[in-house]
Amino acid sequence: MTSIGGAASSGMVDWNLAVATATRLMRPGPDVSRDEARAVVAELRRHAKASEEHVRGFTRLGTEETHDTPVLVVDRPGWVRANVAGFRELLKPLLDKMQERRGTGPGNVVLGAVGGKVTGVELGMLLSFLASRVLGQYETFAPATRDLPAGANGAGRLLLVAPNIVHVERELDVEPHDFRLWVTLHEETHRTQFTAVPWLRDHLEGEVQSFLGETDVDPMTVLERVREAAQSLAGGRPEGEEGDEGRSLVELVQTPAQREILGRLTAVMSLLEGHADFVMDGVGPEVVPSVAEIREKFQQRRAKGASRLDMALRKLLGLDAKLRQYRDGERFVRAVVEEVGMDGFNRVWTSPNTLPTKAEIAKPADWVTRVHRKPEA
Repeated sequence: MTSIGGAASSGMVDWNLAVATATRLMRPGPDVSRDEARAVVAELRRHAKASEEHVRGFTRLGTEETHDTPVLVVDRPGWVRANVAGFRELLKPLLDKMQERRGTGPGNVVLGAVGGKVTGVELGMLLSFLASRVLGQYETFAPATRDLPAGANGAGRLLLVAPNIVHVERELDVEPHDFRLWVTLHEETHRTQFTAVPWLRDHLEGEVQSFLGETDVDPMTVLERVREAAQSLAGGRPEGEEGDEGRSLVELVQTPAQREILGRLTAVMSLLEGHADFVMDGVGPEVVPSVAEIREKFQQRRAKGASRLDMALRKLLGLDAKLRQYRDGERFVRAVVEEVGMDGFNRVWTSPNTLPTKAEIAKPADWVTRVHRKPEA
């Protein structure tokens, strides 16, 4: 197993232990032969390449030269390693702050070593849960590692999780080739968003770091939330008992300043996810013959979840908010494109000032009025 950095085991989280735990606990992938696995990987790579042209043509964003980030077809352990590397990079300022607050006395050092291992195990449990559910992901904050390359200057990478794609296409009983292309269209849209809009990554990272910088809670409070989620996964909490009125991990650490930042982040994420769904639906009918069947079955799968435990974890981890982002963001994009066309919508990518607010996601006409300076009717 590749080590996640030289100091991975020395802080608040034992990152290497998180990877090892997730890898040990994750569900086995679908039963495929070696030849079939190779064929799936090759097809996903072809679809990713074809999706670049489809998405560029539909969105009118980017050029062939802007797509300089790698596309990686990975298994579940590969997805975990990539995400741990990204988490470690993104959370370093917060974890350093928590470490300083806890102190460096001999007793605290011992507690830190033990706590880091405990948290590593619990984080690994959560990652093992998520590793079987993610179909694809554009990793915005992706440091390159020995076995996981990234774009130049931290530009990111696109991950396609092959076993999960095969699992879902079988579960939904849809045409495999169509489903694989449909998935890559969505993920390629995210890649296009970040490669065609150079300021977007830095803006998003700045917002996330501002959010983390405002965190002013005892380290054990944050770690306790991770523990609660891990206990839910392990069945350690009574069924249906969510605690803290069912609030998510993110909501539990908010200050007033964080609530403002989170509102902006929610709007951006709604835009990005909704735009990807809109593009997927717009391109789909031309290149994916069974797109209507796939969309209907996939939406049903998204909405119902797997079980009460799954729904409780979605709430605790904030995944229910992500489902709302798909729905609300897609409505925003569709309404704006219908009003001002694709070129008019693309003014959203001009600068951070032209991004929609959380209120504008719900009322697209307000964004059109503000950005296009149309008088109110």
